[in-house]
Amino acid sequence: MSEQQQRRRRDTDFLDRSREVGAMISERDPIWGPQLVVAGAIGLQFALPEKITIGPSWLMPAIEVTLLFGLAGATPHPRVRHSPLRRRLALCLIGFVSAVNVFSLIELTRYLVHGGKAGGRELIFSGLALWLTNVLLFGLWYWELDRGGPLARAQRTDAMPDFFFPNMTTEGRQIAPDWTPGLIDYLYLSLTNSTAFSPTDTMPLTANAKMLMSAQALVALLIVVLVVARAVNILA
Repeated sequence: MSEQQQRRRRDTDFLDRSREVGAMISERDPIWGPQLVVAGAIGLQFALPEKITIGPSWLMPAIEVTLLFGLAGATPHPRVRHSPLRRRLALCLIGFVSAVNVFSLIELTRYLVHGGKAGGRELIFSGLALWLTNVLLFGLWYWELDRGGPLARAQRTDAMPDFFFPNMTTEGRQIAPDWTPGLIDYLYLSLTNSTAFSPTDTMPLTANAKMLMSAQALVALLIVVLVVARAVNILA
């Protein structure tokens, strides 16, 4: 067998393995799941008033929806679905939506401090929308961070996990030996961290995981204590 034939065979074996792993991911975590989460976060931005958004309230969400459609349109292609390039593009989209959400939070905080007592109900709903967006986005960050993302987790790499889930230990439990966390597990982690402002049943193990959870807890605490409490005070 010539060197060129060996190279082609290695490439074929690699593509077959990638498709097999991709099928495992699609069965456990359908690729449309994260896209729906991003769409939900973008949809919540449409509910924000123009005074806390960049330009008209529809501008940033419209740009984000365009990017999401572009990413979703390329996803079905086998060479794109689980490629490193697609993962980087997905991270850039999540980062862009997160940056827009942080800007709106800063503007809402500034308006509460300097904007007087007008629009109390509107501010309450804006705070709730930002809090929910925060839960969805950080759930996606955790999903993409842990052990290098869903593809790396499905390939059973020896990378150290960023989060320790209770299901990772079999003491006193009946758990499948090949269990791996799915998107719903990371969304639950994000929800509990936003409500308790600290880890609950899932522990961060790496510095990146601890920094992300700390950032989320701080944002959630700011929304609950400063934004929602101040808006309720305005209504009172």
